[in-house]
Amino acid sequence: MNETSEALADGAKLASAAGDLGLVFYCRLYSRQRILSKDWKLFMPMKRLAFVLTFILAASAWVAAGAQVTHSATARQFSVTAGGMASAFQPDFAGEWAPPDFTNPVPQTSNNWLFGVGAYVDVRFSHWVQLEAEGRWQRFNQYDGIHQDNYLIGPRVPIHRLWKGTVYGKALVGLAQMSCTDCTSGHYTDFAFGGGMDMKLSKHISFRAVDAEYQYCPNFGTSSLSPYGVSMGIGYKFF
Repeated sequence: MNETSEALADGAKLASAAGDLGLVFYCRLYSRQRILSKDWKLFMPMKRLAFVLTFILAASAWVAAGAQVTHSATARQFSVTAGGMASAFQPDFAGEWAPPDFTNPVPQTSNNWLFGVGAYVDVRFSHWVQLEAEGRWQRFNQYDGIHQDNYLIGPRVPIHRLWKGTVYGKALVGLAQMSCTDCTSGHYTDFAFGGGMDMKLSKHISFRAVDAEYQYCPNFGTSSLSPYGVSMGIGYKFF
């Protein structure tokens, strides 16, 4: 019972720290641009994700506690890793609108890649049964006020062991949000396919050396949107 309580407490602390770290980083960058007072609402998605991470970690701790009554070999397979990351993404939108009424956005490569921060949680039930949840806030290096956020979840599959690293693939689904100067905020169904490599640095610390992702939003006006990009970060293994 004590171990379960400690696991729940650790999960809540990490989620809170992830949200606070994202806010501090975000505040420092935006304060330099002197637009923090106008964009305070942009912080809200990070607080929402902190709540989601708390829930995921708490649920994982409950599952871990239940796993303790199973065979020890099975219990050792279960693990939860959470971390933060930095990302660079091509938004696939440059602020152009289709004639004649100019109400439908035109997907096209932007000259400005978006930079942002994010957080992720990996839950491993067994070698072949794994789950990843992630959130990104891509708010920096904007053109025409264009920025994108996404909240995704889905299966993660290990593909190959390479030295201290694990190469993995993933297929996620969730929600994308995009805003720009000449449009209201839009929400879109988002499918994401990709993979990367996590390197084990110690018993609890891992380095996400690379995470590449291709996203597909099928209902972007009368067309579709296909952002893509890369991320890297640091994770902490709880169990």
